[in-house]
Amino acid sequence: MIFISHTAKDKAIVEPIALRLAQVYGQNNVFYDSWSIQPGDGIIDKMNEGLTNCKFFFFFVSKNSLQSNMVKLEWQNAILKASNGTAKIIPVKLDDCMMPAILLQTLYIDVFGKGLENSIRQMIDVINGTNTFSSHNQIYENVRAYITKNSSCEMIIEFRAETYMEPISRYAILVKNEENDISITCESDSIFSQGFNKNITLNNGLTCNALAAFTTRATSPEFPFKVKVTSVTKIEFIGVMRAVSENEFRMIPYLIN
Repeated sequence: MIFISHTAKDKAIVEPIALRLAQVYGQNNVFYDSWSIQPGDGIIDKMNEGLTNCKFFFFFVSKNSLQSNMVKLEWQNAILKASNGTAKIIPVKLDDCMMPAILLQTLYIDVFGKGLENSIRQMIDVINGTNTFSSHNQIYENVRAYITKNSSCEMIIEFRAETYMEPISRYAILVKNEENDISITCESDSIFSQGFNKNITLNNGLTCNALAAFTTRATSPEFPFKVKVTSVTKIEFIGVMRAVSENEFRMIPYLIN
């Protein structure tokens, strides 16, 4: 049995994958709530039946699914099965979320970084026991952002280097706010530079504004870079990026407390 663990908020991308797997292995061999749980069925009983019988547990990891208590219950139960050697848990990353620490030792399938078709091929390879090697290596992101929201108008963002020192400390906080509505101050450094870049177009086509924040020192595991963002009205936060070269910025995962 192939178990598809996801949240309803991600169905737009998960359902095409579930349908493809059903075409290959048969609908009865894929536990997907839309067809595996019918009106009149006990939801918990059906979920328990699917988890009991599953051999391949695909956990679709996203900002949405990490906030779902039901999904959390599913993947934590799957970890117990995996520890007993009765199932294999395979994370499938859907966005730039922060992977749960307990899953960091597990190689994941990267829909966000490699696309849908490549990921479906890898899922089929895992089920068939075929080597899933791809020449496009997964990128390990050493820098992550930890965000504390004090209110709708104020947040603290701490950029941390998790494993090793990063020589470039240049960051961008993506917002929808206009320049006269938002400001940034530094909480960790006395020497700090800032800027505001309007109408930045991201790879997904979204256009937003960027608060630039940078300092001349490195970001190290022992010395994170911390800023405070304040808005006159409400912070319309989109994401965070860091400079990886002189002319290139890359999205990084973040965790909101």
